[in-house]
Amino acid sequence: MTRLLSKAFKRASSLSEDLQDQIARDLLEEIEWEMRWDQTLAGSQETLDRLAEKAEQEYRAGETREHGFDDL
Repeated sequence: MTRLLSKAFKRASSLSEDLQDQIARDLLEEIEWEMRWDQTLAGSQETLDRLAEKAEQEYRAGETREHGFDDL
């Protein structure tokens, strides 16, 4: 466990039980989301590689245009 996480747990331990439980639920939910995201990315690496290759080919062929976030 990192020092920062240990510090967070130590500080949380001084809170009310209800608040500790809410923090625990939020943390567990975040951990589950991260694990699902990692699985999604791992299962789609081939697709991501193909899309990146296609995007690079389009860029090299001059078929792309630069846009800022405001242009989307």
